[in-house]
Amino acid sequence: MKSFTANFPKPHLFFFLFFSFSWATLSDTNPHDSFLQCLSLQYSNDISFSKLVYVQNNSSYSSVLELSVRNARFSTPTTPEPLVIVTPTHVSHIQATINCSRINDMQIRIRSGGHDYEGLSYVSQVPFVIIDLINLRSIDVDAENNTAWIQAGATIGELYYRIAEKSETLAFPAGICPTVGVGGHFSGGGYGMLMRKFGLAADQIIDAHLVDVYGRLLDRNSMGEDLFWAIRGGGGASFGVVVSWKVKLVSVPSTVTVFTVNRTLEENGTMLVHKWQSVAQKIHEDLYIRLFLRAANSSKQEEEKTIQASFTSLFLGRTDELLVLMQESFPELGIVKEDCIEMSWIQSILYFAEIPQSASLDILLNRTAASAFFKGKSDYVKEPIPETALEGLWQMFYEEEPGSVELIFSPYGGIMDGILESETPFPHRAGNLYNIHYAIVWTEEDASTSQKRISYMRRLYRYMEPYVSKSPRAAYMNYRDLDLGSNNKGKYTSYRQGSKWGLKYFNKNFNRLIHVKNMVDPQNFFRHEQSIPSLLRG
Repeated sequence: MKSFTANFPKPHLFFFLFFSFSWATLSDTNPHDSFLQCLSLQYSNDISFSKLVYVQNNSSYSSVLELSVRNARFSTPTTPEPLVIVTPTHVSHIQATINCSRINDMQIRIRSGGHDYEGLSYVSQVPFVIIDLINLRSIDVDAENNTAWIQAGATIGELYYRIAEKSETLAFPAGICPTVGVGGHFSGGGYGMLMRKFGLAADQIIDAHLVDVYGRLLDRNSMGEDLFWAIRGGGGASFGVVVSWKVKLVSVPSTVTVFTVNRTLEENGTMLVHKWQSVAQKIHEDLYIRLFLRAANSSKQEEEKTIQASFTSLFLGRTDELLVLMQESFPELGIVKEDCIEMSWIQSILYFAEIPQSASLDILLNRTAASAFFKGKSDYVKEPIPETALEGLWQMFYEEEPGSVELIFSPYGGIMDGILESETPFPHRAGNLYNIHYAIVWTEEDASTSQKRISYMRRLYRYMEPYVSKSPRAAYMNYRDLDLGSNNKGKYTSYRQGSKWGLKYFNKNFNRLIHVKNMVDPQNFFRHEQSIPSLLRG
């Protein structure tokens, strides 16, 4: 992929008149019309840019805004909306938007796939502009050199599809939800079923293009190693607008094996979950066994509830080898040949996304996804949770309707144990048995239901406190949680306030991230509720 250039010709009369009309219709209600006027004077090299900017009175504004809203909690009549949505097709559009936002004191939200758990890529409590990267999603796979350039608006589903077009034995270690955007996913870490073998998505990044606060387009060499380090796990939106990533691709066998087996409490579920904690992190790195926990209706007693533990696995090899490993390491699970399915790596992407195997791979190019009301949290576990504590957890599940609450246990170990905590801002390496992802989903739109569900999640989180990491109680940034703390609305946030959430996400790396922030964005232009704060007053 060629590096972008930024050439700003003289403004075109049509473009100027287009915006003159737009801000005239807003002038009575919006104090930031000068932002639009500024854009009209700093546009790209043709009038098409006018078609990439959506103001609130534009007939397409709502559909563009809602297209990448993944959490319905942030799509209500009271949700703050942006003054403008810019959907750039060229880096010069990003540069112009940054420049005009700085001049007019407008905050920027940067949206890739829209999966931020707290909606921070498309919601702000102060006047703001969205840079929606949906039009910047080209992917250039170099199968000969095992690399790819990926624009930040692409989804991981699009990336997987383009890799499979070029090779049956190349892959990339990222998440299982195809509609997640690579911009946020990679910059926050990004893990999936290949994590124990190859590490995180962020661990594979070897170059990047970023537009900084001064509008400069930087690559790894020109941004320097400190900033390059920071955007690989520290959240790119704190430091600029990541336009594209260059990553290493990884080699996988032409045939992999998957299985999903479900066990309830009546089938020794508690014992198996307890045992899994001691097995999944130590087992061979070619084998990944993820655990999903949900309440379910009992099949043996009507109106009774039980817990269903789903053991979902990817093995980089064939069934016969897998069965030997399972018999040696986890015979209690009772895996047999009939549980296993052999397929290609790209087919496993469909499998783990719960897409029928009969579906065309083209479905990975679909960016649309259902939106539900949702609250998530995360934890890290360093010692096995006792069976008695698991039994108490089951009782917490029973308080909500079956299917509304899910916990995902994602094992660590393998190569994750061999990567230093300071290698990238993502610190959760050796010493962690697994990550916990908490989720509660609901469909009711009223505020009282939302508050009830969120309160339940907070009680569940408190219940787990004795059994998870401490000092700090660690969390994963891509499972963003504003309950952990947030910055001030203004430009300045103290270290004490920022560290409430920053140390949980980044541990000791938080201090280095602040140092980088002070160097590259000292006035804290790129900011949101959990952006890395600049400690320089100005």
